Amino acid sequence: MKTLLPREVVAELDKYIIGQQKAKRAVAIALRTRWRRMRLPSELRDEVVPKNIIMIGSTGVGKTEIARRLAKLADAPFIKVEASKFTEVGYVGRDVESIIRDLAEQSVAIVKSEQTAAVQEKAAAAAEERILDALLPRRRSDVGMTYKEPTAGAYDATGQMAEQLESESATREKFRAMLREGRLDDRTIELELREKAVPMGIISNIGMEELEIGLKEMMGNMFPEKTKRRSLKVPDALKVLTQEEASRMVDMDKVGREAITRVEQAGIVFLDEIDKIAGRESAGAGPDVSREGVQRDLLPIIEGSTVNTKHGAVRTDHILFIAAGAFHVSKPSDLIPELQGRFPIRVELENLTKDDFVRILTEPNNALTKQYVALLGTEGLEVEFTTDAVEEIASMAASVNERTENIGARRLYTILEKLLEEVSFHAPDAVQKKITVNANYVREQLKDVTKDVDLSRYIL
Repeated sequence: MKTLLPREVVAELDKYIIGQQKAKRAVAIALRTRWRRMRLPSELRDEVVPKNIIMIGSTGVGKTEIARRLAKLADAPFIKVEASKFTEVGYVGRDVESIIRDLAEQSVAIVKSEQTAAVQEKAAAAAEERILDALLPRRRSDVGMTYKEPTAGAYDATGQMAEQLESESATREKFRAMLREGRLDDRTIELELREKAVPMGIISNIGMEELEIGLKEMMGNMFPEKTKRRSLKVPDALKVLTQEEASRMVDMDKVGREAITRVEQAGIVFLDEIDKIAGRESAGAGPDVSREGVQRDLLPIIEGSTVNTKHGAVRTDHILFIAAGAFHVSKPSDLIPELQGRFPIRVELENLTKDDFVRILTEPNNALTKQYVALLGTEGLEVEFTTDAVEEIASMAASVNERTENIGARRLYTILEKLLEEVSFHAPDAVQKKITVNANYVREQLKDVTKDVDLSRYIL
Protein backbone atom coordinates (compact mmCIF):
# COMPACT_ATOMS: atom_id res chain seq x y z
CA MET A 1 0.00 0.00 0.00
CA LYS A 2 1.36 3.41 -0.94
CA THR A 3 2.32 5.54 2.06
CA LEU A 4 0.63 8.81 1.12
CA LEU A 5 -0.04 11.42 3.77
CA PRO A 6 -3.61 12.80 3.94
CA ARG A 7 -2.49 16.21 2.64
CA GLU A 8 -0.68 14.48 -0.24
CA VAL A 9 -3.86 12.57 -1.13
CA VAL A 10 -5.84 15.84 -1.16
CA ALA A 11 -3.14 17.53 -3.26
CA GLU A 12 -3.28 14.68 -5.81
CA LEU A 13 -7.09 14.82 -5.95
CA ASP A 14 -6.89 18.62 -6.41
CA LYS A 15 -5.10 18.01 -9.74
CA TYR A 16 -8.28 16.51 -11.20
CA ILE A 17 -11.22 17.61 -9.01
CA ILE A 18 -12.16 21.18 -8.16
CA GLY A 19 -13.54 22.00 -4.70
CA GLN A 20 -15.26 19.39 -2.49
CA GLN A 21 -12.61 19.69 0.22
CA LYS A 22 -14.77 17.93 2.86
CA ALA A 23 -15.15 14.83 0.70
CA LYS A 24 -11.45 14.81 -0.19
CA ARG A 25 -10.46 15.06 3.48
CA ALA A 26 -12.84 12.22 4.40
CA VAL A 27 -11.42 9.80 1.80
CA ALA A 28 -7.82 10.86 2.59
CA ILE A 29 -8.37 10.03 6.28
CA ALA A 30 -10.01 6.69 5.34
CA LEU A 31 -6.97 5.78 3.23
CA ARG A 32 -4.52 6.75 5.97
CA THR A 33 -6.53 4.79 8.55
CA ARG A 34 -5.94 1.68 6.42
CA TRP A 35 -2.20 2.32 6.45
CA ARG A 36 -2.31 2.74 10.25
CA ARG A 37 -4.35 -0.45 10.68
CA MET A 38 -1.78 -2.54 8.76
CA ARG A 39 0.84 -1.48 11.33
CA LEU A 40 -1.14 -2.67 14.37
CA PRO A 41 -0.53 -6.00 16.14
CA SER A 42 -2.51 -8.79 14.45
CA GLU A 43 -4.98 -9.28 17.34
CA LEU A 44 -5.93 -5.57 17.31
CA ARG A 45 -5.77 -5.23 13.50
CA ASP A 46 -8.76 -7.54 13.03
CA GLU A 47 -10.85 -5.45 15.42
CA VAL A 48 -10.47 -2.19 13.45
CA VAL A 49 -13.30 -1.98 10.92
CA PRO A 50 -13.29 0.45 7.98
CA LYS A 51 -15.20 3.70 8.39
CA ASN A 52 -17.46 3.55 5.32
CA ILE A 53 -18.52 6.83 3.72
CA ILE A 54 -21.76 8.13 2.20
CA MET A 55 -21.32 11.02 -0.25
CA ILE A 56 -24.44 13.12 -0.68
CA GLY A 57 -24.62 15.46 -3.66
CA SER A 58 -26.17 16.17 -7.05
CA THR A 59 -24.97 14.44 -10.18
CA GLY A 60 -21.81 15.83 -11.77
CA VAL A 61 -20.22 17.29 -8.63
CA GLY A 62 -17.34 14.78 -8.45
CA LYS A 63 -18.50 11.84 -6.28
CA THR A 64 -17.43 9.06 -8.67
CA GLU A 65 -14.26 10.85 -9.74
CA ILE A 66 -13.08 11.20 -6.11
CA ALA A 67 -13.52 7.44 -5.49
CA ARG A 68 -11.89 6.44 -8.80
CA ARG A 69 -8.87 8.70 -8.33
CA LEU A 70 -8.50 7.52 -4.72
CA ALA A 71 -8.29 3.87 -5.83
CA LYS A 72 -5.69 4.76 -8.46
CA LEU A 73 -3.61 6.60 -5.85
CA ALA A 74 -3.72 3.62 -3.49
CA ASP A 75 -3.05 1.03 -6.23
CA ALA A 76 -6.08 -0.72 -4.77
CA PRO A 77 -8.61 -3.05 -6.42
CA PHE A 78 -11.60 -0.83 -7.19
CA ILE A 79 -15.04 -1.43 -8.61
CA LYS A 80 -17.91 0.95 -9.27
CA VAL A 81 -21.41 -0.52 -9.22
CA GLU A 82 -24.89 0.98 -9.42
CA ALA A 83 -27.02 -0.16 -6.49
CA SER A 84 -30.12 0.02 -8.71
CA LYS A 85 -28.77 -2.86 -10.87
CA PHE A 86 -29.18 -5.28 -8.00
CA THR A 87 -32.41 -6.81 -6.78
CA GLU A 88 -33.18 -9.00 -3.84
CA VAL A 89 -32.96 -12.77 -4.24
CA GLY A 90 -36.03 -14.04 -6.09
CA TYR A 91 -36.36 -11.01 -8.34
CA VAL A 92 -34.76 -10.78 -11.78
CA GLY A 93 -31.41 -9.03 -11.50
CA ARG A 94 -27.82 -9.46 -10.34
CA ASP A 95 -26.74 -11.21 -7.17
CA VAL A 96 -25.06 -8.76 -4.76
CA GLU A 97 -22.20 -11.21 -4.17
CA SER A 98 -21.14 -10.64 -7.78
CA ILE A 99 -19.75 -7.27 -6.54
CA ILE A 100 -17.03 -9.11 -4.60
CA ARG A 101 -16.41 -11.60 -7.40
CA ASP A 102 -15.92 -8.73 -9.86
CA LEU A 103 -13.62 -7.01 -7.37
CA ALA A 104 -11.56 -10.21 -7.06
CA GLU A 105 -11.22 -10.35 -10.87
CA GLN A 106 -9.99 -6.73 -10.86
CA SER A 107 -7.44 -7.61 -8.20
CA VAL A 108 -6.22 -10.67 -10.14
CA ALA A 109 -5.77 -8.48 -13.24
CA ILE A 110 -3.72 -5.94 -11.23
CA VAL A 111 -1.49 -8.58 -9.58
CA LYS A 112 -1.04 -10.54 -12.81
CA SER A 113 0.00 -7.34 -14.58
CA GLU A 114 2.58 -6.63 -11.86
CA GLN A 115 3.95 -10.20 -11.92
CA THR A 116 4.08 -10.15 -15.74
CA ALA A 117 6.06 -6.89 -15.66
CA ALA A 118 8.51 -8.48 -13.20
CA VAL A 119 9.30 -11.40 -15.55
CA GLN A 120 9.12 -9.36 -18.78
CA GLU A 121 12.88 -9.32 -19.27
CA LYS A 122 13.22 -13.10 -18.88
CA ALA A 123 10.17 -13.65 -21.10
CA ALA A 124 11.61 -11.41 -23.83
CA ALA A 125 14.89 -13.39 -23.74
CA ALA A 126 13.02 -16.71 -23.99
CA ALA A 127 10.90 -15.35 -26.85
CA GLU A 128 14.06 -14.25 -28.68
CA GLU A 129 15.47 -17.78 -28.43
CA ARG A 130 12.24 -19.22 -29.86
CA ILE A 131 12.37 -16.77 -32.78
CA LEU A 132 15.97 -17.80 -33.50
CA ASP A 133 14.95 -21.48 -33.31
CA ALA A 134 12.28 -20.79 -35.94
CA LEU A 135 14.72 -18.88 -38.15
CA LEU A 136 17.57 -21.38 -37.70
CA PRO A 137 16.29 -24.91 -37.01
CA ARG A 138 19.04 -26.80 -35.19
CA ARG A 139 20.43 -29.57 -37.40
CA ARG A 140 20.61 -33.06 -35.94
CA SER A 141 23.66 -34.97 -37.18
CA ASP A 142 24.66 -38.59 -36.73
CA VAL A 143 28.30 -37.55 -36.78
CA GLY A 144 30.03 -38.89 -33.69
CA MET A 145 27.04 -40.96 -32.61
CA THR A 146 28.84 -44.30 -33.15
CA TYR A 147 32.47 -44.69 -32.30
CA LYS A 148 34.82 -46.11 -34.93
CA GLU A 149 38.51 -46.74 -34.61
CA PRO A 150 40.17 -43.71 -36.26
CA THR A 151 41.91 -44.46 -39.52
CA ALA A 152 44.60 -42.51 -41.31
CA GLY A 153 43.28 -39.36 -42.98
CA ALA A 154 39.79 -39.66 -41.38
CA TYR A 155 38.15 -36.68 -39.66
CA ASP A 156 38.03 -36.77 -35.92
CA ALA A 157 34.25 -37.13 -35.28
CA THR A 158 34.41 -35.14 -32.04
CA GLY A 159 36.36 -32.34 -33.67
CA GLN A 160 33.92 -32.23 -36.59
CA MET A 161 30.95 -31.97 -34.23
CA ALA A 162 32.63 -29.20 -32.23
CA GLU A 163 33.41 -27.31 -35.43
CA GLN A 164 29.81 -27.66 -36.62
CA LEU A 165 28.41 -26.47 -33.27
CA GLU A 166 30.78 -23.50 -33.27
CA SER A 167 29.66 -22.57 -36.77
CA GLU A 168 25.97 -22.86 -35.77
CA SER A 169 26.59 -20.74 -32.68
CA ALA A 170 28.32 -18.01 -34.73
CA THR A 171 25.44 -17.98 -37.24
CA ARG A 172 22.92 -17.80 -34.38
CA GLU A 173 24.69 -14.82 -32.79
CA LYS A 174 24.80 -13.09 -36.17
CA PHE A 175 21.04 -13.56 -36.56
CA ARG A 176 20.51 -12.39 -32.97
CA ALA A 177 22.29 -9.11 -33.79
CA MET A 178 20.20 -8.72 -36.97
CA LEU A 179 17.00 -9.41 -34.99
CA ARG A 180 17.82 -6.77 -32.39
CA GLU A 181 18.71 -4.22 -35.09
CA GLY A 182 15.36 -4.81 -36.81
CA ARG A 183 16.87 -6.16 -40.03
CA LEU A 184 14.64 -9.26 -39.88
CA ASP A 185 11.36 -7.36 -39.39
CA ASP A 186 10.11 -8.22 -42.90
CA ARG A 187 10.64 -11.97 -42.41
CA THR A 188 7.59 -14.21 -41.85
CA ILE A 189 7.99 -17.25 -39.63
CA GLU A 190 5.75 -20.16 -38.63
CA LEU A 191 5.15 -20.79 -34.93
CA GLU A 192 3.40 -23.35 -32.75
CA LEU A 193 1.28 -21.27 -30.34
CA ARG A 194 -0.75 -22.47 -27.39
CA GLU A 195 -4.49 -22.08 -27.39
CA LYS A 196 -6.88 -23.38 -24.78
CA ALA A 197 -10.46 -24.04 -25.74
CA VAL A 198 -12.64 -22.78 -22.91
CA PRO A 199 -16.38 -22.57 -23.50
CA MET A 200 -18.14 -19.22 -23.32
CA GLY A 201 -20.34 -18.28 -20.35
CA ILE A 202 -23.49 -20.34 -20.62
CA ILE A 203 -25.46 -19.18 -17.60
CA SER A 204 -26.22 -15.64 -16.57
CA ASN A 205 -28.94 -15.27 -13.98
CA ILE A 206 -29.34 -14.36 -10.37
CA GLY A 207 -27.39 -16.58 -7.97
CA MET A 208 -25.91 -18.70 -10.77
CA GLU A 209 -22.44 -17.19 -11.02
CA GLU A 210 -20.87 -19.83 -8.73
CA LEU A 211 -22.32 -22.63 -10.85
CA GLU A 212 -20.96 -20.96 -13.98
CA ILE A 213 -17.50 -20.66 -12.39
CA GLY A 214 -17.53 -24.39 -11.55
CA LEU A 215 -18.65 -25.36 -15.04
CA LYS A 216 -15.95 -23.24 -16.67
CA GLU A 217 -13.27 -24.81 -14.48
CA MET A 218 -14.54 -28.35 -15.14
CA MET A 219 -14.96 -27.90 -18.89
CA GLY A 220 -11.65 -26.07 -19.14
CA ASN A 221 -9.94 -29.21 -17.81
CA MET A 222 -11.92 -31.42 -20.19
CA PHE A 223 -10.57 -29.44 -23.15
CA PRO A 224 -6.78 -29.84 -22.99
CA GLU A 225 -4.35 -27.24 -24.23
CA LYS A 226 -3.84 -27.36 -27.99
CA THR A 227 -1.31 -25.78 -30.29
CA LYS A 228 -1.98 -23.97 -33.51
CA ARG A 229 0.42 -23.10 -36.33
CA ARG A 230 0.43 -19.42 -37.24
CA SER A 231 2.47 -17.40 -39.73
CA LEU A 232 3.57 -14.05 -38.30
CA LYS A 233 5.99 -11.28 -39.10
CA VAL A 234 9.00 -11.33 -36.78
CA PRO A 235 8.00 -8.23 -34.67
CA ASP A 236 4.45 -9.59 -34.16
CA ALA A 237 5.81 -13.05 -33.35
CA LEU A 238 8.16 -11.51 -30.76
CA LYS A 239 5.23 -9.80 -28.99
CA VAL A 240 3.05 -12.92 -29.01
CA LEU A 241 5.85 -15.18 -27.79
CA THR A 242 6.86 -12.71 -25.06
CA GLN A 243 3.27 -12.72 -23.76
CA GLU A 244 3.13 -16.52 -23.92
CA GLU A 245 6.44 -16.95 -22.12
CA ALA A 246 5.46 -14.37 -19.47
CA SER A 247 2.14 -16.12 -18.80
CA ARG A 248 4.03 -19.42 -18.48
CA MET A 249 6.44 -17.90 -15.94
CA VAL A 250 3.71 -16.30 -13.80
CA ASP A 251 2.45 -18.61 -11.04
CA MET A 252 -1.34 -18.16 -11.21
CA ASP A 253 -1.88 -19.86 -7.83
CA LYS A 254 0.41 -17.29 -6.22
CA VAL A 255 -1.36 -14.50 -8.16
CA GLY A 256 -4.74 -15.73 -6.88
CA ARG A 257 -3.57 -15.80 -3.26
CA GLU A 258 -1.99 -12.33 -3.48
CA ALA A 259 -5.11 -10.95 -5.23
CA ILE A 260 -7.44 -12.27 -2.52
CA THR A 261 -5.24 -10.73 0.20
CA ARG A 262 -5.24 -7.40 -1.63
CA VAL A 263 -9.03 -7.42 -2.01
CA GLU A 264 -9.52 -8.18 1.67
CA GLN A 265 -7.04 -5.58 2.95
CA ALA A 266 -7.21 -2.80 0.33
CA GLY A 267 -10.34 -3.30 -1.81
CA ILE A 268 -12.63 -0.33 -2.46
CA VAL A 269 -16.26 -0.68 -3.60
CA PHE A 270 -18.04 2.43 -4.87
CA LEU A 271 -21.81 1.96 -4.53
CA ASP A 272 -23.43 4.58 -6.72
CA GLU A 273 -27.12 5.54 -6.76
CA ILE A 274 -27.68 4.19 -3.26
CA ASP A 275 -30.55 6.67 -2.90
CA LYS A 276 -32.46 4.68 -5.55
CA ILE A 277 -32.79 1.72 -3.16
CA ALA A 278 -33.75 3.86 -0.15
CA GLY A 279 -37.30 2.55 0.37
CA ARG A 280 -38.91 1.94 3.78
CA GLU A 281 -41.08 -0.98 4.82
CA SER A 282 -44.01 1.37 5.47
CA ALA A 283 -44.49 1.48 1.70
CA GLY A 284 -46.18 -1.93 1.95
CA ALA A 285 -45.77 -3.50 -1.47
CA GLY A 286 -44.52 -2.89 -4.97
CA PRO A 287 -41.01 -1.76 -5.91
CA ASP A 288 -40.28 -0.52 -2.37
CA VAL A 289 -40.28 -4.12 -1.16
CA SER A 290 -37.54 -4.94 -3.67
CA ARG A 291 -35.56 -1.83 -2.71
CA GLU A 292 -35.52 -2.78 0.95
CA GLY A 293 -34.66 -6.34 -0.07
CA VAL A 294 -31.55 -5.06 -1.89
CA GLN A 295 -30.49 -3.19 1.24
CA ARG A 296 -30.89 -6.37 3.33
CA ASP A 297 -28.91 -8.37 0.76
CA LEU A 298 -26.12 -5.76 0.74
CA LEU A 299 -25.95 -5.69 4.54
CA PRO A 300 -24.01 -8.99 5.10
CA ILE A 301 -21.34 -7.96 2.56
CA ILE A 302 -20.89 -4.53 4.15
CA GLU A 303 -21.02 -5.92 7.71
CA GLY A 304 -18.52 -8.65 6.87
CA SER A 305 -19.11 -12.06 5.38
CA THR A 306 -17.30 -14.63 3.23
CA VAL A 307 -17.92 -14.76 -0.53
CA ASN A 308 -16.69 -17.66 -2.64
CA THR A 309 -14.89 -16.74 -5.86
CA LYS A 310 -13.02 -18.93 -8.32
CA HIS A 311 -9.74 -17.65 -6.86
CA GLY A 312 -10.71 -18.49 -3.28
CA ALA A 313 -12.91 -17.28 -0.42
CA VAL A 314 -12.94 -13.52 0.20
CA ARG A 315 -13.71 -12.03 3.62
CA THR A 316 -15.35 -8.63 3.21
CA ASP A 317 -14.78 -7.35 6.79
CA HIS A 318 -12.12 -4.81 5.82
CA ILE A 319 -13.21 -3.74 2.33
CA LEU A 320 -13.92 0.00 2.21
CA PHE A 321 -17.39 0.87 0.90
CA ILE A 322 -18.04 4.37 -0.42
CA ALA A 323 -21.71 4.97 -1.22
CA ALA A 324 -23.04 7.94 -3.15
CA GLY A 325 -26.39 9.35 -4.11
CA ALA A 326 -28.14 12.59 -4.97
CA PHE A 327 -30.88 11.99 -2.34
CA HIS A 328 -33.26 14.42 -4.06
CA VAL A 329 -36.40 12.41 -3.31
CA SER A 330 -35.21 10.23 -0.42
CA LYS A 331 -32.71 10.98 2.35
CA PRO A 332 -30.04 8.89 4.11
CA SER A 333 -32.40 8.28 7.03
CA ASP A 334 -34.69 6.39 4.62
CA LEU A 335 -32.13 3.59 4.45
CA ILE A 336 -32.70 0.71 6.88
CA PRO A 337 -31.09 1.47 10.29
CA GLU A 338 -28.61 -1.44 10.05
CA LEU A 339 -27.25 -0.08 6.76
CA GLN A 340 -27.09 3.48 8.08
CA GLY A 341 -25.02 2.22 11.00
CA ARG A 342 -22.46 0.75 8.59
CA PHE A 343 -21.84 4.16 6.98
CA PRO A 344 -20.75 6.31 9.94
CA ILE A 345 -19.15 9.06 7.82
CA ARG A 346 -21.45 11.31 5.81
CA VAL A 347 -20.15 14.03 3.56
CA GLU A 348 -22.28 16.53 1.68
CA LEU A 349 -20.82 17.73 -1.61
CA GLU A 350 -21.56 21.30 -2.62
CA ASN A 351 -23.29 22.33 -5.84
CA LEU A 352 -20.91 23.87 -8.35
CA THR A 353 -20.96 27.63 -8.92
CA LYS A 354 -19.83 29.76 -11.87
CA ASP A 355 -16.40 30.23 -10.25
CA ASP A 356 -16.05 26.45 -9.88
CA PHE A 357 -16.87 26.01 -13.58
CA VAL A 358 -14.17 28.54 -14.53
CA ARG A 359 -11.63 26.54 -12.51
CA ILE A 360 -12.87 23.20 -13.91
CA LEU A 361 -12.40 24.52 -17.46
CA THR A 362 -8.81 25.62 -16.90
CA GLU A 363 -7.06 24.20 -13.82
CA PRO A 364 -7.19 20.35 -13.73
CA ASN A 365 -4.65 18.27 -15.65
CA ASN A 366 -7.53 16.90 -17.73
CA ALA A 367 -9.41 20.24 -18.08
CA LEU A 368 -12.03 20.24 -20.86
CA THR A 369 -10.49 23.16 -22.74
CA LYS A 370 -7.12 21.34 -22.77
CA GLN A 371 -8.85 18.21 -24.12
CA TYR A 372 -10.51 20.10 -26.99
CA VAL A 373 -7.30 21.95 -27.89
CA ALA A 374 -5.46 18.59 -28.07
CA LEU A 375 -8.24 16.83 -30.00
CA LEU A 376 -8.55 19.53 -32.67
CA GLY A 377 -4.77 19.85 -32.76
CA THR A 378 -4.69 16.37 -34.35
CA GLU A 379 -6.40 17.96 -37.38
CA GLY A 380 -3.79 20.72 -37.56
CA LEU A 381 -6.09 23.32 -35.93
CA GLU A 382 -4.75 25.69 -33.31
CA VAL A 383 -7.61 26.53 -30.94
CA GLU A 384 -7.27 29.16 -28.23
CA PHE A 385 -9.83 29.85 -25.47
CA THR A 386 -9.63 33.41 -24.16
CA THR A 387 -10.31 34.26 -20.50
CA ASP A 388 -13.60 36.00 -21.31
CA ALA A 389 -14.74 32.95 -23.33
CA VAL A 390 -14.15 30.68 -20.32
CA GLU A 391 -16.08 33.13 -18.12
CA GLU A 392 -18.98 33.16 -20.61
CA ILE A 393 -19.12 29.36 -20.89
CA ALA A 394 -19.07 29.03 -17.07
CA SER A 395 -21.81 31.65 -16.73
CA MET A 396 -24.00 29.85 -19.27
CA ALA A 397 -23.46 26.47 -17.56
CA ALA A 398 -24.44 27.90 -14.17
CA SER A 399 -27.49 29.64 -15.71
CA VAL A 400 -28.76 26.53 -17.52
CA ASN A 401 -28.25 24.42 -14.38
CA GLU A 402 -30.40 26.88 -12.43
CA ARG A 403 -33.19 27.04 -15.02
CA THR A 404 -33.31 23.32 -15.81
CA GLU A 405 -32.07 20.21 -14.01
CA ASN A 406 -28.78 20.64 -12.18
CA ILE A 407 -26.35 18.14 -13.74
CA GLY A 408 -23.22 19.80 -12.35
CA ALA A 409 -20.00 19.83 -14.37
CA ARG A 410 -21.55 17.57 -17.03
CA ARG A 411 -23.32 20.69 -18.33
CA LEU A 412 -19.94 21.91 -19.56
CA TYR A 413 -19.71 18.90 -21.89
CA THR A 414 -23.04 19.72 -23.54
CA ILE A 415 -22.21 23.42 -23.93
CA LEU A 416 -18.71 22.85 -25.34
CA GLU A 417 -19.94 20.19 -27.79
CA LYS A 418 -22.60 22.57 -29.10
CA LEU A 419 -20.15 25.48 -29.14
CA LEU A 420 -17.52 23.64 -31.20
CA GLU A 421 -19.90 21.61 -33.36
CA GLU A 422 -19.17 23.57 -36.57
CA VAL A 423 -15.42 23.64 -35.92
CA SER A 424 -15.31 19.88 -35.26
CA PHE A 425 -17.35 19.08 -38.38
CA HIS A 426 -15.25 21.21 -40.77
CA ALA A 427 -11.88 20.63 -39.06
CA PRO A 428 -10.45 18.20 -41.68
CA ASP A 429 -11.15 20.68 -44.54
CA ALA A 430 -10.59 23.95 -42.64
CA VAL A 431 -8.62 26.63 -44.48
CA GLN A 432 -8.20 28.80 -41.40
CA LYS A 433 -5.88 26.86 -39.10
CA LYS A 434 -6.07 29.18 -36.07
CA ILE A 435 -9.35 29.69 -34.20
CA THR A 436 -9.75 32.03 -31.25
CA VAL A 437 -12.77 31.31 -29.06
CA ASN A 438 -13.74 34.52 -27.26
CA ALA A 439 -16.88 35.69 -25.45
CA ASN A 440 -18.46 37.10 -28.64
CA TYR A 441 -17.87 33.79 -30.44
CA VAL A 442 -19.54 31.89 -27.55
CA ARG A 443 -22.57 34.23 -27.52
CA GLU A 444 -22.91 34.10 -31.30
CA GLN A 445 -22.82 30.29 -31.46
CA LEU A 446 -25.23 29.75 -28.58
CA LYS A 447 -27.54 32.79 -28.81
CA ASP A 448 -30.57 30.86 -30.14
CA VAL A 449 -30.27 28.09 -27.61
CA THR A 450 -29.75 30.23 -24.50
CA LYS A 451 -32.61 32.62 -25.31
CA ASP A 452 -35.22 29.90 -25.70
CA VAL A 453 -35.69 28.01 -22.41
CA ASP A 454 -37.52 25.11 -24.09
CA LEU A 455 -34.78 24.79 -26.70
CA SER A 456 -32.04 24.84 -24.07
CA ARG A 457 -33.83 22.03 -22.23
CA TYR A 458 -33.51 19.82 -25.28
CA ILE A 459 -30.05 20.83 -26.49
CA LEU A 460 -28.09 21.87 -23.41
